[in-house]
Amino acid sequence: MEDNFEIPNEMGETGNEKEIGKDGLKKKIIKEGDGYETPSNGDEVEVHYVGSLLDGTRFDSSYDRDVPFKFKLGLGHVIQGWDDGIKTMKKDEKALFTIPPALAYGESGSPPSIPPNATLKFEIELKSWTKVKDICKDGGILKTIITEGENWQTPKDPDEVLVKYEARLDDGSLVSKSEEVEFIVKDGCFCPALSRAVKTMKKGEKTLLTVKPQYAFGEKGREPEGDNECVVLPNTTLQITLELVSWKIVSEITTDSKVQKKILKEGEGYDCPNDGAAVQVKLIGKLKDGTVFMTKGHDDVPFDFKIDEEQVIDGLDRCVKTMKKGEVSMLTIHPDYAFGLTESHQDFATVPANCTVYYDVELVSFEKEKDMWELTTQEKIEASGRKKEEGNILFKKQKYERASKRYEKALSFIEYDSAFNDDEKQQAKVLKISCNLNNAACKLELRDYKQAVKLCTKVLDSDSNNVKALYRRAQACIWLVDLDVAEMDIKKALEIDPDNRDVKLEYKLLWEKVKEYNKKDAQFYGNIFAKMNKMEHLDTANGARKPEAVPMTIDSKA
Repeated sequence: MEDNFEIPNEMGETGNEKEIGKDGLKKKIIKEGDGYETPSNGDEVEVHYVGSLLDGTRFDSSYDRDVPFKFKLGLGHVIQGWDDGIKTMKKDEKALFTIPPALAYGESGSPPSIPPNATLKFEIELKSWTKVKDICKDGGILKTIITEGENWQTPKDPDEVLVKYEARLDDGSLVSKSEEVEFIVKDGCFCPALSRAVKTMKKGEKTLLTVKPQYAFGEKGREPEGDNECVVLPNTTLQITLELVSWKIVSEITTDSKVQKKILKEGEGYDCPNDGAAVQVKLIGKLKDGTVFMTKGHDDVPFDFKIDEEQVIDGLDRCVKTMKKGEVSMLTIHPDYAFGLTESHQDFATVPANCTVYYDVELVSFEKEKDMWELTTQEKIEASGRKKEEGNILFKKQKYERASKRYEKALSFIEYDSAFNDDEKQQAKVLKISCNLNNAACKLELRDYKQAVKLCTKVLDSDSNNVKALYRRAQACIWLVDLDVAEMDIKKALEIDPDNRDVKLEYKLLWEKVKEYNKKDAQFYGNIFAKMNKMEHLDTANGARKPEAVPMTIDSKA
C-alpha cells in the first residue's frame, strides 16, 4: 500500500505545481478528482494522507492505520496548510502539498518527528466530505445532514413543527432527550438553536447540530430537569441530533394577521377556488373553550356556498378561497372577520360579541367560476351586469369596500370591447358609466377622494355632460380643497340641470368652504402684517424711514 504513495523526487514528474494564496503553499495534482464541487469551511472531510519532511523522511500515514482521517474543515482542527489546501480539492482527487513552516508547525515544530521551521510535504487523497451548513453565518450553529428530507419546503416562523431531539455534551453525556415534541417555530423549544435549525430542514430530515453557547444556554448554563440528565456548565458547546418528523403550515390569510389557517392535511394539486366558485365543505365552528356552535356538511350532503357572495362570514370565505381539494385546515378568525361587535345566535350556541372563533374545515370539492377568456361577448356583458347589481346591494348595506370591488370586477368583464358588435359596445358603455359612477360614490364614502376624482373624470371623458359625474367630482374636489375645479363642475352641472337640489346644496357647501378658507387666509396674512407693523414701529423708534403700506385685499364675496 505504501508503494502507491511514494513521493516523487522531482516536482515536474506528475503535473504542474501551482501556488495557493500568497503565503507559500504549493499544490501539484497527482490524480484528478470528480465533478466540480469542493468542500467548504465547516464541512466534515475524510482523507488519506502521507506526511514527509523535505528529505523524504516520512513521519505519519493514515494508510498505516488503514483508517481515513476525519475533521471539520476551516475550524483550526488541523494545520493552516491543510485547511487552505484541502478546500481546493475535488472528490477522489490526490495532490501533493508543499507547506511552509508558517502554515505548518512554525518555530516550535512538533517533536520528536517534526523539527522547528520545517517545510512539510503531504500527499493527500480526498475520499469524501459531508456538507456542514453554518446556519447563522457566525459558526454558532453548524448543521450536518445525517438523513436527507423530502421535497423542498421548510417550516416558517408561524408553523407548528413536530420534532425529535437528543442533546449531549462533547464527551457524550446526555443533556436532554425528547421522543416527540410539538412547538410553534417562532416560540422555540429547549434552546434557541432548535427554532433556527428547524427552519432550514425538510420533512423527515435528520441532522447533527454543533451548537455554540450563544445559541445553547450561554453564560447561565442549565440544571438537569430529569433522570440521567447532566448539568450544562456556563459557555458549553452542545451536540444536538434533531429530526423534523412533520409540520403543520400556518398561513396569515389577511395582512393584519387577524385570520390564520393551519393545514392539518394537505390537499390535492395546485388549484384553489376563485371568486364566484361553488364550493362544498364540511365544517365545525367552535369557541375558544371548545363549545361547538355549528356543524355543517357532516351528514350525507356537504355544505355548499359561493365564494365572495357573503353567504358565510368574511374570514371563512377568505380561507376557503386558499384551500385545495381534500385539504383539511383549522382556522382562527378574529371578530373583525367573524361576527363583529354583536352576539350571534347559531345552531348550537350563541357566539358572544367581539369573539374570536375557530373552524375545522374540509374542502370536499369546488367548481371554479368561468374565466373571462371562456365567456362569449354577450356572457361578459351579462356577468358585468350581475356584478354591478351585487355591488348595488352591498352599497345599500353600507359595505362600501366590498361594493367597490364588485364594481371593479364588473368593469373587468367589459374593459376590452374590440370584439363586441355595435349593440354590445353601447351596452358596455352604459355599464362602464354606471359602474364608474357607483364606484366613485364608494370612494367618497371611503374618503379616497383622489380615486373618486379619477373615476368621475373617466365618465366625463365619455359623457362630458353627465351631471352625477360633475356632482361627485365636485364633492371630492371640495374635500381636496381644489375649489376652482369644484366651482367649475357645479356651475356646469347647474347649467345642465338648474333644478337639481343636490347640486344646489353642494354649491352652498362650496361657498361655505370658500369663506372658511378666505377667513383662514385673512388671519394668516393678518398675522404677517401685525409682525411687519411691529418691526416698522421699531424702525421708526430707531430713526428709520417708514415706507408706505401696500393694501392687501381679501376676497370674502359669498
